[in-house]
Amino acid sequence: MALMTGDQYVESMRKLNLQVYMFGKKVENVVDDPILRPSLNSVKATYDLAQQPEYEDLMTATSSLTGEKINRFAHIHQNTQDLIKKVKMQRLCGQKTAACFQRCVGMDAFNAVYSTTYEIDEKYGTCYHDNFKKFLQYVQEKDLTVDGAMTDPKGDRSLAPHAQADPDLYLRVVEKREDGIVVRGAKAHQTGFINSHEVIVMPTIAMGEDDKDYAVSFAVPTDAKGILLIVGRQSCDTRKLEGSEIDVGNSEFGGMEALVIFDDVFVPNDRIFMNGEYEYAGVLVERFAGYHRQSYGGCKVGVGDVLIGAAAVAADYNGVQRASHVKDKLIEMTHLNETLYCCGIACSAEGTPTKSGNYLIDLLLANVCKQNVTRFPYEIARLAEDIAGGLMVTAPSEKDLKDPFLGKYVDKYFKGVNGVSTENRLRIMRLIENLTLGTAAVGYRTESMHGAGSPQAQRIMIARQGNLAMKKKLAKAIAKIED
Repeated sequence: MALMTGDQYVESMRKLNLQVYMFGKKVENVVDDPILRPSLNSVKATYDLAQQPEYEDLMTATSSLTGEKINRFAHIHQNTQDLIKKVKMQRLCGQKTAACFQRCVGMDAFNAVYSTTYEIDEKYGTCYHDNFKKFLQYVQEKDLTVDGAMTDPKGDRSLAPHAQADPDLYLRVVEKREDGIVVRGAKAHQTGFINSHEVIVMPTIAMGEDDKDYAVSFAVPTDAKGILLIVGRQSCDTRKLEGSEIDVGNSEFGGMEALVIFDDVFVPNDRIFMNGEYEYAGVLVERFAGYHRQSYGGCKVGVGDVLIGAAAVAADYNGVQRASHVKDKLIEMTHLNETLYCCGIACSAEGTPTKSGNYLIDLLLANVCKQNVTRFPYEIARLAEDIAGGLMVTAPSEKDLKDPFLGKYVDKYFKGVNGVSTENRLRIMRLIENLTLGTAAVGYRTESMHGAGSPQAQRIMIARQGNLAMKKKLAKAIAKIED
């Protein structure tokens, strides 16, 4: 099959029977729901961009399995250039949507599972790697969107999975059959599940022998029997129900998260990629986290580009674009944003091949990248809010602007520089609000903190991979100290 168009993707999602709940009610039409549709549009953009010749080099790749042209979001990285193009593609998608476009987590799961299954098979003689390659070839040929599900609810975080008072707080195998397994549990904060055809499930932490039932990885359709989703709330989400384009800020694109419940879901044998090999749970987690932390050096930078541009436009509309402190703030925002991009490119350029042949980023630099992402977008957002001014959070509604009686007052007293309409000034303010405080904050500001693991998770990896012993030897050599 050729690459899907964006419209074909949307129609393919209509054919799914997803069990989605929001505000205490089942969503009967997931595709056209006004709150959910912007997140679907963000994924649709990844298909639309792949159809445009000017973006072909970034958005598509040649499959290592079939030799056919595929969407890069379904690609197994073959070299450092693939890793670099991944980051550049993510920046492009962030620039075009100013939102979370949701396919990164599946792409990162592909590459982590690919190398991990190879090494499990090498040790145990299992067939997980072949299972995964067949699944991936199916995904590539159909041009599907796949979610990656790693984060469990976790319950009492001081206890291992098997020691929880409720054993389902980490997803686990509850039954083994000749033809497959049955799993139960949940995956939290699932970005993009609602807009995906399939999901790859992975363990969320390193595990011991007592946690064997929790050391499981597999793929199932997102509408498989026993899967249901409870959509998470976002700030200002019900503005999308009001019919106002201006007040939403980014009316076309968005992101959406959900709690995904696996209520005794059956997984056939040929869709299983790990089943009890607990010592490889940590390997899979570490590799997936590394790939996903690399991703933030692209996607968050692209959204940052939009926010910096919005702040500069706000400065123009406020008439302060020549003020030295405003110029300096825009420079600082650019500096921080490009530093994140540097980290994403650096960990890609320093990538190395795994035993399976695909390329892994430099894990230390990937964790440094994400550690910076937990900080810099917050400062970029703060500076954008500073430049925008108080109107960003006190502006009246679009209905007030267009009201026959109130409109003349809103237009008169919220006008900025001559030549710029009050409507346009309000539009840029609402975009900044959306990116820093509203529904897109989940895909930019707040998600920068917790996505791909908490800040402490990166610091643990940095400590583990920082190689202090080698650095001590360097210092001793220079100081001529002999132990």
